[in-house]
Amino acid sequence: MISFVGKRALAAIAALSLATFSFATAAFAQDFPKRPITMIVPFAAGGTSDVIARTVAEQMGIALGQTIVIENVAGAGGSTALARASRAEPDGYTIAIGNAGTNAATYTIYPKLPFTPESFVPIAMVAKTFGIIALRKDFPAKDLKEFIAYAKANPGKINLGHAGVGSSNYLICKSFVTAAGIDATLVGYRGAAPALTDAVGSQIDGVCDAAASVSQSINEKLVRGLVVGSTVRLATLPDLPTSAEAGLPDFEAQGSNGLFAPKGTPQAVIAKLNAAARTAVETDAVKKRFADLSTVAPDPDEHTPEVLQKLVTRDVEKYRKMLADDAK
Repeated sequence: MISFVGKRALAAIAALSLATFSFATAAFAQDFPKRPITMIVPFAAGGTSDVIARTVAEQMGIALGQTIVIENVAGAGGSTALARASRAEPDGYTIAIGNAGTNAATYTIYPKLPFTPESFVPIAMVAKTFGIIALRKDFPAKDLKEFIAYAKANPGKINLGHAGVGSSNYLICKSFVTAAGIDATLVGYRGAAPALTDAVGSQIDGVCDAAASVSQSINEKLVRGLVVGSTVRLATLPDLPTSAEAGLPDFEAQGSNGLFAPKGTPQAVIAKLNAAARTAVETDAVKKRFADLSTVAPDPDEHTPEVLQKLVTRDVEKYRKMLADDAK
């Protein structure tokens, strides 16, 4: 039995240990970062997440006084990268960029993943994106009405590429074919860029992609834009109709990208990374690059980790219902 004095001594030791830990954590956070940070991108270079990551990382690095190195880890709709990120030391030196696919839908599609939503802590939302359906330039249908009619006359014969099952581009595809009521073959790639390359080469009929990575190819007439799942037309693609204008109002494809760290990362470090992300998206350099990509930064009240956490929680449930048949 521990005496009253013994209990007091144990309590004092525990309090001292906690104070020592808190002091050490605060000191670590104050010095953070002392070396380069790695930002894991769950897809191949050149896709939407990669372009946004590189744009934001450059300015975050300036704000933090350290380089942020991009590491592309493609595979399994982004879950390969998230598995890598979840195993990283929770010290702020390894973070990941994710979206509704990698950080919400993937839990339904791959229910046996070695990580859960609780394996990560949110840092900040950094971008809002808009989904587009684009076709190979020689596809016979000239508008959405003709495309749907063609698809219904040729069930299962149209191939639409995406960045892998579970990616945000896959969700664009799923939302589109569901709203259109068509049977199309959805072809997964290890990122948006290789899917777009095959669409440009007419090896597939089209892609489900974000404006950030497909707008330039549409403007250069390498592929033909069909519809954007947005409520307003995009400044970079003024001739591309919205889903409502094209006659398919149920097609909605507005997404977001956020930054995450492994569970256990000190809150003071998260706060520093959040501040750097907030500073980055408010710079003229990021605003200009985002405008070129038909991407927008979050509103000022959407920069907090809490907002990103609520978004993830909502999307996990949303895609659990939508993608129940895709579970592996």
